[in-house]
Amino acid sequence: MADLKPVGRFAPTPSGRMHLGNVFAALIAWLSVRSRDGEMVLRMEDLDTQRTSPECAEILRDDLRWLGLTWDRETPAQSRRSAVYDRYFEMLREKGLLYPCYCTRSQLHSVNAPHLSDGTYVYPGTCRNLTEEARAAFHRDPAWRVTVPDRVWTVEDKIQGTYRSNLATDCGDMVVRRADGVYVYQLAVTVDDGEAGVTEVVRGMDLLSSAPRQMYLQELFGFPHPQYAHVPMLLSPDGRRLSKRDRDLDLGVLRQRFTREQLLGELAFAAGLIDRAVPVSLGELTKAFSWNFLAGESIFLDPARLGNAK
Repeated sequence: MADLKPVGRFAPTPSGRMHLGNVFAALIAWLSVRSRDGEMVLRMEDLDTQRTSPECAEILRDDLRWLGLTWDRETPAQSRRSAVYDRYFEMLREKGLLYPCYCTRSQLHSVNAPHLSDGTYVYPGTCRNLTEEARAAFHRDPAWRVTVPDRVWTVEDKIQGTYRSNLATDCGDMVVRRADGVYVYQLAVTVDDGEAGVTEVVRGMDLLSSAPRQMYLQELFGFPHPQYAHVPMLLSPDGRRLSKRDRDLDLGVLRQRFTREQLLGELAFAAGLIDRAVPVSLGELTKAFSWNFLAGESIFLDPARLGNAK
């Protein structure tokens, strides 16, 4: 991986305006790639077509342009790639790793279902060995799961350090296609990153547990593993995650309150890339960028601090 030209990506969901968490992850991804003369790829993750729209996708592009976070190419949106995902789905079928699952949502999340200590649901393999007769009795379309091995996957994350996960005990057999025929995040992202030649995945810390799951699929599909960097979450002073629900912190509002350099300075200071919250250019940040400045802990950011500028 060290000898390859760095290829990063930003993959937003076009369901609304970018918020600070999106911007923070996009900024770090962009700086990492540009500081090494690499390539940046943009992809719209619109698998859920009920929540996403082309209009929101264009707004996201405009926000990225305003921030100066340019990209070198944009790959087709996920909603246009079902035929591509079909091929990889068939690859799993040919390997004998797929089976239909008829479990309902209520069954999966019942109090008697197995869960980890943090409440994460673990699929126990209920439908793995059903007979054809038992499957035919359901009279409804199933979801499809891929069997996972009893094996520990190790992620050497640039920010979070070493992370290990045994998929058999941490999540169980994974859904790769829903009952309505829509492919799920793990399969789509693995295929999209692999076909785009992505060598580095930078995203929020809340997606760290997805890395081992995608590494498993990468091996099955013949893709190399990218490097991972899961950036800290941005939290309010009371420990609440900043999200799209915080409408005063989306780019539509922040663009009215800040110049680009002011907003970049606030985020760079929060990340530890500069020692004062002062306006700063992307060029300055690119020259000074180093992963050594970034800590793995969540970053507390007071929304009130971002209430006034210009």
